[in-house]
Amino acid sequence: MAGALLSVMFVAGRASGSDQAEPTYGRLEGDLCLVVGAGAAIAARGPRAAGELRVRYLESSGLFATYEDGWLVGSDSEPKRIMAGGLELRPLFLFRWLRGLEAHRARLDLALDSIGLELGVTASQPAGEAMASRTGLQVGLGVEFPIEPKANGPWLELHGGMRWGTDALAVGSIRDPNDRSAYLTMTLAWHQVVSAHLVDLGDQAPR
Repeated sequence: MAGALLSVMFVAGRASGSDQAEPTYGRLEGDLCLVVGAGAAIAARGPRAAGELRVRYLESSGLFATYEDGWLVGSDSEPKRIMAGGLELRPLFLFRWLRGLEAHRARLDLALDSIGLELGVTASQPAGEAMASRTGLQVGLGVEFPIEPKANGPWLELHGGMRWGTDALAVGSIRDPNDRSAYLTMTLAWHQVVSAHLVDLGDQAPR
């Protein structure tokens, strides 16, 4: 069923693109996109080194995990370290492609379709405390810019939003950046589309 649906989507996308190049730019050469990146996070009281891992299904939804560390760059950031993980939703790609709304300019289309919402949980280490001694919620927005006009390759990424600690969520207590803070990460990442054959699982005959 999933494989048949993807085939219909492919035909519709080709038809909407008319005589121009098929505008997925390699995003449907596989069903998963793997992302590995490194860079910096701008946060309260100082920067942190940042790293990320992301896995996306059909470039539309997926999981993310990030890590930020102020000690690595000698920063006075608060908290000193923070890990986050959760869900990512990028609704524009398949919607625009199926409706033929692409600009047929690779970098512009890829950047627009990269706009995504993020919802996750955090585990942080304030100064003088143990790792994961504080937990909380993260809500963010991301946009990514391809260096080359295709899905696979290096990308520049911006992800930002707000983080709340459990005390702030429970009783509205906000004393310092561990309770509530904004963040912005800037990373250089590599995107690689691979075939995990997840879209074929529904087509396998029962044994």
